Amino acid sequence: MTQDLEAATGRYLDLIGRADEYGAVDLVLGLIDEGVPAEDVLLRIVAPGQRRVGELWASNEWSVAREHGATAVSERVVAAVSGRVRPTATRGRVAVACADGEYHALPTRIMAEVLRLRGWHVDFLGASVPGPHLITHLHQTGPEVVALGCTLPTRLPRAHATIAACQAVGIPVLAGGAGFGVDGRFARLLGADAWAPTADAAADRLAAGLPSFPAAHDGHGDAPVHLGGEEYAYLTRHRADLLARVMDTLKEAYAPMGGYSARQLEHTAEDLGYIADFLIAAVYVHDAALFTDFVTWTCQVLLARKVPAESVVLGLRVFHDVLTDCPHARALLNEGVAAAQMCCADQRTETSV
Repeated sequence: MTQDLEAATGRYLDLIGRADEYGAVDLVLGLIDEGVPAEDVLLRIVAPGQRRVGELWASNEWSVAREHGATAVSERVVAAVSGRVRPTATRGRVAVACADGEYHALPTRIMAEVLRLRGWHVDFLGASVPGPHLITHLHQTGPEVVALGCTLPTRLPRAHATIAACQAVGIPVLAGGAGFGVDGRFARLLGADAWAPTADAAADRLAAGLPSFPAAHDGHGDAPVHLGGEEYAYLTRHRADLLARVMDTLKEAYAPMGGYSARQLEHTAEDLGYIADFLIAAVYVHDAALFTDFVTWTCQVLLARKVPAESVVLGLRVFHDVLTDCPHARALLNEGVAAAQMCCADQRTETSV
């Protein structure tokens, strides 16, 4: 069975890579008709296939258009599985939503479908659900728990506000998704009642009951982290102005070398925006690794596209020089520079071999 599913995953990846919606749907529904559990189809074919899509985009083997097409097909496949397998709800009600500003809805949708297959009455609310609207839904429907998905850590401040708002009306929150950290450390930091690394783990966690985190700060742990702070507020409020100043400085630096093309300007502005957002999130949760991991990933993505990591070093240094009144952010940027320089060294080593 394992080998059969591995082979099916390979076929699935080929189909979604060609945006063959009908072929992908026929493949997974055929497996279900042959007796493969729908949960296995979602977790052992669709989910790993979609992870591979992300890897192929990052390595520049697939274009953005091909990645988007594959993701769109996977969304239709999950909907088709949901339409084919309709279990009777035997457990309580769960509201499943993506954090405000989080538009990567597919992982959270897969979690919603796994919970439904396990017998929960699921309200899947989709991508980027604003906190106040989610609270209105909770008042109207009265679920036992909110399952909150977050793929990007840049959404952590909004996720924090949502978690607090849900708990204020008496609804516990199960956090899931890569944005909460591979070990769930940000879920605990933000006060979630529980965390699960995968969709099936989330179903197991709900079946066992909440919460899953032991009592924090009982005298044996670390001192509590005060989230946010003045620098976070400053960076959030002045983000646009700071990006404009960084961009102007980079234009001056590149002017003697012929300046930026229109396309380079667009990509540079986009990359700087991501740097700012991850920096702001790292300042919010006081976690340097959140930022340095992003810097390393960015360098790897750019290197796959033949863009030298030195460009990241320069951008980080300009950010550092602009943020004269933000010592914590400047310290994070210094760590980011060190991470990018390590990528530069690795690139030079690979080139010389």
